[in-house]
Formats: sequence, structure tokens, C-alpha cells
Amino acid sequence: MRASLIQIAVDPDESVSSRRERAASLVAAQRGADLVVLPELWPVGAFAYTEFEAEAEPLRGPTHEVMAKAAADAGVWLHAGSFVERAADGTLYNTTLVLTPEGEQAAVYRKIHRFGFDKGEAVMMGAGDELVTLALPQTTIGLATCYDLRFPEMFRGLVDAGAETLVLAAGWPERRRAHWTLLARARAVENQAYVLAVGSAGTHGGVQQAGHSIVVDPWGEVLAEAGADEEVLSVEFDPAKVATVRDQFPALKDRRLGLAPPVGLG
Repeated sequence: MRASLIQIAVDPDESVSSRRERAASLVAAQRGADLVVLPELWPVGAFAYTEFEAEAEPLRGPTHEVMAKAAADAGVWLHAGSFVERAADGTLYNTTLVLTPEGEQAAVYRKIHRFGFDKGEAVMMGAGDELVTLALPQTTIGLATCYDLRFPEMFRGLVDAGAETLVLAAGWPERRRAHWTLLARARAVENQAYVLAVGSAGTHGGVQQAGHSIVVDPWGEVLAEAGADEEVLSVEFDPAKVATVRDQFPALKDRRLGLAPPVGLG
């Protein structure tokens, strides 16, 4: 299976509409890939909180339209990163969209863990409440977004729902890049799954982005890693390795906690 992680640079001097078209061109250039992934909130910038309200759009708004055409033009499964969605009741969400090679909507995930510690995204956006997996022809993917990476119970839930490849879109800051690499590898090892984690490049909202998109195999080995600047990271991997690793080292079968309600002793 071939995946292309598009580590697009988010520049506040570039308009959102221009960046949408540029992202579409980058997606279209990935013909031959099986899966293409974009970062978190790349249309506006994950830390550009002051722009969230103005740039919010309905689920089937301009980002959906442009990305659906790009997926169809390239003939790829497209994880279109995330954008600021405005729901019918006016609530804003950090929403991920996955499209088929025909440009049809296949999955939607609203970010569960909002970042900000009582400011920014944490107070401006609603929280999603559903784990989302999606069966592709080669592997079942589980969807997560940025800050979700710090919550291992979420990824175990995705694996319990059948995920073999964990796909994470992020706008991770450079100052915490060491955590990015550490946590991506940890999620791969503890879940015996591939991790495809794509971040953005550039600086927005005054926050320098880490870049360094990464692909990790079920043993925790790094298969590919990007640099700090805009880049398309392409990697081929064997989805069958997940079953092999889980068979050779069946740690998931030895779980004792989280499988059933505890039995009382009283």
C-alpha cells in the first residue's frame, strides 16, 4: 500500500481559497497512491483562533467541494485533513473528512479532544463523541486529530473497533516536537498498528509548526519521516504486517483492564 502525507505549509499571507486550490493540486499530483492525507485545519491554521469564526463552513462547503474533486481527479482515497465546520445549530467543530477515489464522502470525524486548556479551540469548538473507523480495500483505518494523540484510550478504542492503521492529522507545534515523535511511536507499539501522522509546516497564529510527518510500523520502527518544511512524504508499507505482528507477539490478547466492568468483592 502506498500513502502520501502532504505536509502543507500554512502561511497567513496566503488566502484560504488559494491554499485550497494549492492543496488540490498537491493531491492531484499523487495519482498512483492508495491513500493521501492532509494535516489538521490546513485551510486556516490550527492556531489561528481569531480566524475560526470567519472561515467556518458547512460540512459540504468549499473545502468538501474542492477536496472531492481532487480525490476524483487523482483516483485516491483522500483523508482531507480537517477544517472548521459550522454545524446547523451554529456550533463549530474541528472536522475531518475522508473521500473515496470517486470523490464521495466516506467518513466524517469530529475531533474529540480539544486543545487549549480553557481557551482557543477548547472553548470555541464543540467536542466530537464518536470513534470513527473506515475499511479501505487494503486496511481499516482509525481517525484521530492532533491532541487526540495524547489519549491512548482513544486509540485502543479504535483498535477494538477494527483499526489496523491509525491516521492522525495534526497542527503540532515545533516546541513540543519531541513529544510528537515519542507519542506516535508509542501508539504504534502499544496497539501493534501502523501510525500515519501528518503535521503542517510554516507558522500561523504566531506558532511555528513542527512538520516532521511520520510513518511508524507496528513494531514502532520509523519507516519515513519528513523535515520541517513543506513536503510530500510518500511511503509504501504492507498492511498484512499488522496481523503478523499481533500473531507473533499477541500482547493485545493479554489485556485485563478495560474489557469488562470490574467484579465487586463485597
